[in-house]
Amino acid sequence: SSFPVLTSQSVGIIGMSYCAWPLIGAECGVNADVEKHLELGKKLLAAGQLADALSQFHAAVDGDPDNYIAYYRRATVFLAMGKSKAALPDLTKVIQLKMDFTAARLQRGHLLLKQGKLDEAEDDFKKVLKSNPSENEEKEAQSQLIKSDEMQRLRSQALDAFESGDYAAAIAFLDKILEVCVWDAELRELRAECFIKEGEPRKAISDLKAASKLKNDNTEAFYKISTLYYQLGDHELSLSEVRECLKLDQDHKRCFAHYKQVKKLNKLIESAEELIRDGRYTDATSKYESVMKTEPSIAEYTIRSKERICHCFSKDEKPVEAIRVCSEVLQMEPDNVNALKDRAEAYLIEEMYDEAIQDYETAQEHNENDQQIREGLEKAQRLLKQSQKRDYYKILGVKRNAKKQEIIKAYRKLALQWHPDNFQNEEEKKKAEKKFIDIAAAKEVLSDPEMRKKFDDGEDPLDAESQQGGGGNPFHRSWNSWQGFNPFSSGGPFRFKFHFN
Repeated sequence: SSFPVLTSQSVGIIGMSYCAWPLIGAECGVNADVEKHLELGKKLLAAGQLADALSQFHAAVDGDPDNYIAYYRRATVFLAMGKSKAALPDLTKVIQLKMDFTAARLQRGHLLLKQGKLDEAEDDFKKVLKSNPSENEEKEAQSQLIKSDEMQRLRSQALDAFESGDYAAAIAFLDKILEVCVWDAELRELRAECFIKEGEPRKAISDLKAASKLKNDNTEAFYKISTLYYQLGDHELSLSEVRECLKLDQDHKRCFAHYKQVKKLNKLIESAEELIRDGRYTDATSKYESVMKTEPSIAEYTIRSKERICHCFSKDEKPVEAIRVCSEVLQMEPDNVNALKDRAEAYLIEEMYDEAIQDYETAQEHNENDQQIREGLEKAQRLLKQSQKRDYYKILGVKRNAKKQEIIKAYRKLALQWHPDNFQNEEEKKKAEKKFIDIAAAKEVLSDPEMRKKFDDGEDPLDAESQQGGGGNPFHRSWNSWQGFNPFSSGGPFRFKFHFN
């Protein structure tokens, strides 16, 4: 659509030698350099070397400012390069120099129609019809006049619909107009307003971005784009667009006020994310709480902040807090995959395996290819199966995220409580022996980092069934083999004889 309309007249002009024109042939000796530039430019244009052709036509125009052929050929190159704004003044100059040059007038009418300058376009098409056009030129001009008249009618209907608040109807009319008047910045801005009213901000942004390129120094478009991105929660793009506004006008009051707000929020979020990368989850949580205080009126920032706080609590192994905040996020966004994954991890710490499995499965429905979800689900399923057998954490009465010191302390307390020497009754002694063996096994697994990791991944390192290659369970043995060790030692079970009185 950016290329010029080539009529029989324009083709002849582009192909004809400058000195072949009878009116200017006498000037060939004087304008030999101009002729040279025009001929070389013509060859370069035919070869598709547009930039080089343009340089030759620039030189021709400089050499003879009244040569309409030079202007027309330069306009042709501009159009081939998609630079319609640059082509328009050259076409106007051609028409000023040669009023009956219908090819240039027809081409200018096309450009004016695309810019939405309907009255000016119609004037050109009507003058083409009055200037003894060729059959093709006459047909083209009449066709464009009909099209321009249709655009006038649609524009009137679009404005009426907008004024009456029927934004959907206005959009339908504007869609049709903008298929023809593709470079009309005002109509794109009007459609953007309709999209905003209809709750479609991303479509509005698309039109406003086009308008910012079509109209010079369009600070208003950049301001609106920035505010729309901001409302969508995209603070980085909002900051980028408001900076474009301030480049055009550093004293623009609304852009400057908005810039300060976005910059402050952006700095808080960047700082919070850096803290998360460093594993400083408590500090990151505090930063995201500041984000919510800085921008309390836009829900998107509250949701995103809570999503990240949920992540921080989960990674910091604070499951109760993580489950609470993640649940708040999921009430607002039930399909939020990040919140589902983080809450599932928190459920695992709390040994709520069914709930963890449910969250992982829901997350997987929305993101089938996420390896983290797949691995998390498999782990949750293993832990559920494991919990139905022997759970070393439950045996010692500690949480899954308990430190080694807590494990040793719990073990010593329970070993003292359940030592079989404390029981005289045979039935009670047998029960105590079994309990004591479980306590010793739990301590052995949970105090060894490698064995504990296996257990945390859903594999019992002391269960022959879960060990590849078999091998017996070293704790499936009689009480006799456990007699004579110190339950208060932090080392292995076999230390020295220790009896309770």
